[in-house]
Amino acid sequence: MKLLQGKVAVITGAARGIGKAIAIKFAQEGADIAFTDLAIDENAKKTEEEIAALGVKVKGFASNAASFDDTKNVVAEIHKEFGRIDILVNNAGITRDGLLMRMTEQQFDMVINVNLKSAFNFIHACCPIMMKQKGGSIINMSSVVGVSGNAGQVNYASSKAGMIGMAKSVAKELGSRGVRANCVAPGFIITEMTDQLTDDVKKQWANQIPLRRGGTPEDVANVCTFLASDMSSYMTGQVLHCCGGMNM
Repeated sequence: MKLLQGKVAVITGAARGIGKAIAIKFAQEGADIAFTDLAIDENAKKTEEEIAALGVKVKGFASNAASFDDTKNVVAEIHKEFGRIDILVNNAGITRDGLLMRMTEQQFDMVINVNLKSAFNFIHACCPIMMKQKGGSIINMSSVVGVSGNAGQVNYASSKAGMIGMAKSVAKELGSRGVRANCVAPGFIITEMTDQLTDDVKKQWANQIPLRRGGTPEDVANVCTFLASDMSSYMTGQVLHCCGGMNM
C-alpha cells in the first residue's frame, strides 16, 4: 500500500519548485492534492495536469496565503471539495534580501507576511478540521538559516525561525488531539532561483557542504513524505535538516 493512500494534502505555493516536487511525491504515494498559489497560471495548470496523470484527485486554488480571510475561504472551499484535510505543508515563501541597514520596512513586512503569517493563517484554518478528524500532520517549510541565521537575510531568517517556534507551539497545543506539527529545514537546494547563480558561487556553496552537492527539490519532498506519513506517527515538534550536512 502507498504511504499516503486515502489522505488529502494541502500544499501552499506549489505551482513550481520545492512545492511542486512535494505535491508530485505525495501524489505518487497516493494522496489527493489541493495546492495553492497566488494565481492559477500556466505553470499551475501544468502542475495540475502532471499530478492528475498520476491517477489522484488534484485541484489548484488561487489564494493569497498572506491574507487571513483569503486563507479561511480557500480552506473551506478545499474541505468542501475534498471532504477532509490530513496533511498541510506550509511552503509558500519569498525572499527580499538585503543588509539590515539598507532593508526597508516594506521588505521586512512582506517576507514576514508571506512566509510566517501565511503559515499561521493556514494552520488556524485547518486545525479545527484536523482536530475533528482526530489526526493530521502539519509541516512547516523552514530553512537552515532559520536555525543559524544569515547575513543579508534578517527578514527571511526571522520568518523561518518563527516557523520553527510556531510548529513547536502547535505540537504542544494539538498533540492530545492527534495532530502533529514538524519542520523541514532545507539547505542549498537547486531550483530555478539558485540556477541563476554563477557556477563559481555554486561551487563555493558545494565546498561548504559535506556531501559536496546541492540538494534537489525531490530530496526535500522525500523528507516531507516521511513526516506526512504514519511512518513518523511518534514525531512532533521536530526540525529535520535536509542540507547535506551543511548545518550540524
